[in-house]
Amino acid sequence: MNQKGACAAGPPIRVILPYHLRTLGRVDAEVLLKVGTPVTVRRVLDALEDRYPMLHGTIRDHVTQERRPFLRFFACEQDWSHESPDAELPEVVAAGKEPLLIIGAIAGG
Repeated sequence: MNQKGACAAGPPIRVILPYHLRTLGRVDAEVLLKVGTPVTVRRVLDALEDRYPMLHGTIRDHVTQERRPFLRFFACEQDWSHESPDAELPEVVAAGKEPLLIIGAIAGG
């Protein structure tokens, strides 16, 4: 187990970031991350922030760890934004076959 209590990582997890976070993190649209099992949104975000510290606090609040209001999480064409951050992501995401998408929400009138 690593320092965060996760078992050894499997295949890299694919994460697709919105443009403004790609720019801030100086990364391509898709990021590959090693994440411990079980693969959850919390573990993916922990790995993302560990690898790209400049993204810390941009996707979730520094203190509460709650998702920022104008960001959404999607996996396998399903909205995971309101699921528990500790819920296991689908196997195809955990296997690196499908990405976890972090999408900038649109608001206005």
